This record gives sequence, structure tokens and C-alpha cells, in this order.
Amino acid sequence: QVQLAESGGGLMQAGGSLRLSCAASGRIFSSDAMAWFRQAPGKEREFVAGISGSGRMTTYTDAVKGRFTISRDNAKNTVSLQMNSLKPEDTAVYYCAHPRGGTYNYRSRHNYDYWGQGTQVTVSS
Repeated sequence: QVQLAESGGGLMQAGGSLRLSCAASGRIFSSDAMAWFRQAPGKEREFVAGISGSGRMTTYTDAVKGRFTISRDNAKNTVSLQMNSLKPEDTAVYYCAHPRGGTYNYRSRHNYDYWGQGTQVTVSS
């Protein structure tokens, strides 16, 4: 019903920046919230940032506040994640995600029904 495809990952030195992009297609609406999650080796997938359908409201996990910015362009059906001041701890596969209808806890990975394939972000020290 919904297809998500991430791009923009790569290798970056600590302190550098990367911009991730998620292209959405299928049964998706501009009113749908969207989010970015990440998963490091041996760890559970964790919430990184979320954005409302309009883009007016955003939320972030404490670890990335002040460094990452989530945004969206509904005309292009894309969601972006600007990552600045990258740290080695940011190394992970980053996923774009779509929440289930009726979801109120956007921070739980269990409340998302569609995921992209993920894009690798590696930050060297």
C-alpha cells in the first residue's frame, strides 16, 4: 500500500553532515505523519525523529536534538533528515517509517506499518 525508499547515507567523519531523503509512494496522504528510525548493530531499532502531516510539528529523540532536523515536502512526497555534527554513536542503518492509522505513540517502532529498506550511515572518529 505504501512504498518508502531511503537514500543519502554514506561514510562521514565525526563533525560532518549528511542529508537523508525518503521518497514515498502508494496509498499515502499528506496528512500522514512520518518518522525516521535507526538501528545500530546488535541494538533494537530506535526512534530518531518524527514529523506531522503538515510539517508544522516535529519531535526528536534526546540524542539528536539540536543536531538533526526532519522536514518534508508534500508536493514531492519526500521526507528528509538533515544530520549535522555527526558522532560515531550515530552510526546505524536509518529507516523511513509510516505509522499505523490511529497511532498516538509515535516513538514506538511497533506502531509503524511501512518501512523503507534503510540506508547506512557510518561516522568515523
